Amino acid sequence: MKILLTGCNGQVGWELNRSLLPLAELIYADRSQADLADLDGLRAFIQKHKPDVIVNPAAYTAVDKAETESGTAFLINAQAPGVLAEQAKKQGALLVHFSTDYVFDGTKTSPYIEGDSTSPLNVYGQSKLAGEQAIQATGADHLILRTSWVYAARGQNFLKTVLRLVKERDEISIVADQIGSPTWARLIAETTSHVLRQSMLEKQQGGFNSSVYNLTSSGAASWYEFAKTIVELAHPRVKSDIKNRVIKPIPATAYPLPAKRPSNSRLSCERLEQRFGLQMPSWESCLKLCLEELLGAD
Repeated sequence: MKILLTGCNGQVGWELNRSLLPLAELIYADRSQADLADLDGLRAFIQKHKPDVIVNPAAYTAVDKAETESGTAFLINAQAPGVLAEQAKKQGALLVHFSTDYVFDGTKTSPYIEGDSTSPLNVYGQSKLAGEQAIQATGADHLILRTSWVYAARGQNFLKTVLRLVKERDEISIVADQIGSPTWARLIAETTSHVLRQSMLEKQQGGFNSSVYNLTSSGAASWYEFAKTIVELAHPRVKSDIKNRVIKPIPATAYPLPAKRPSNSRLSCERLEQRFGLQMPSWESCLKLCLEELLGAD
């Protein structure tokens, strides 16, 4: 079996590289080999390698820049996934694609389930939703995995930004009225590996059904609570004294950004857990493991 992995140098892509290695021969498709902004080149790359599975974590993720770069966002997040699905359909391959909590507007007061109405607040969310729809329209075998608030020990993300800021400043202000599930990139990758293994067996036996699934840690926190927990867990492992740093809760209106964010980004993973026999771990337990890797164990 051959798996084509896009975005292999990104936060999720790098973790997927580790998790998918035991399953099949991996074909790496970073930007130098298969640029998602070059649709003809992307088609040619897939036709050349003829993968059995395409795993696509690559995306245009600059949420605020997307407000003024909508053409690029839709090219990479909507048109390119459609091309991946089109090629998967032609070759009888399975496409695993990653989407986002930003397809929802955040007005629901409980966790979102997969069938809830979508209504993105920003261009990034609109482009990701268009990507989901483009995939579904092809009729290709697919799994769309929606995740949220992704962080990792590598790359640029909220976790690493907080660790940097509390070393540089005596006080930092963090939004406290947006709630979601912080999700470790490695959890996404390990879960994807399990889901993919089972799905390929179902496909071989003629029992596979395409669908959308939420994939996040369990539990929820505000950005403020996430930041507070990062500092509490990191303090014993860093040389500089960050224990007494002040983390100030503020409303989102006090930190205006070009792209609006949903106030509720919680996603229910019940459908994923039931189909694939999983129990998603808490965001706190994943954060602790990630910090141990990043900063060293006690």
